[in-house]
Amino acid sequence: MVDPVLEISDLRKNFGGLVVTDGVTLDIGRGELHAVIGPNGAGKTTLINQISGLITPAAGTIRFNGADITGLPANKRAELGLARSFQITSVLPRFSALENVALAVQARIGTSYRFFARADCEQPFNEAAIAALAEVGLAGREHTLAEHLSHGEKRALELAMALAMQPKLLLLDEPMAGTGHEESARLIDVLRQLKGRFSMLLVEHDMNAVFALADRISVLTHGRILASGAPHAVRTDPKVVAAYLGEEME
Repeated sequence: MVDPVLEISDLRKNFGGLVVTDGVTLDIGRGELHAVIGPNGAGKTTLINQISGLITPAAGTIRFNGADITGLPANKRAELGLARSFQITSVLPRFSALENVALAVQARIGTSYRFFARADCEQPFNEAAIAALAEVGLAGREHTLAEHLSHGEKRALELAMALAMQPKLLLLDEPMAGTGHEESARLIDVLRQLKGRFSMLLVEHDMNAVFALADRISVLTHGRILASGAPHAVRTDPKVVAAYLGEEME
């Protein structure tokens, strides 16, 4: 691939005798949505944690925008444009939707000189936060406490917080987890509208979402890439059907 935004080469990680990523190699193009699927315990979240900097790989390299970031901590990777969501929602429940996103904007722009001032009272933070909330379908919910949002709205709020960082790559760890059919459909629509504007790595169990959104799919099993390619090719690959999709698509 010419000039990928992310290149992972021979990435390896073990916890004691348990090997969780075993020579993983993949790349993500600019503007591409690349999905990683696989059964529970395949190493998907460990992989995304290594990319974001929460876990240090035992071997291999991670290159982002051409630079080797394998040894960089998570905060430095975020400054370079890596933003992620988590498998479990990580919003501040007693803060409003606007305050949650304004804090993310503040982290990107820098700390206000007005010590102890609320982030959502700073106009630059406020405007950027409102725009991010609108992008994920939360216009009109700015002043609702996060704890009063539905589960799907909390997932959208977390996505808005990631967008507020103006990322070059979004790492999405099961954004549909725990959502109902209608909420999942709304999140799929949001991600479809973001496609092409942002490069995205999507880890997801919802196969309807994966096949509706992905430009390419990599299948991870036992810490290894079993297959990688266009959705139709992966969906009909006998190895993938036998190892994973046979059960998931029933």
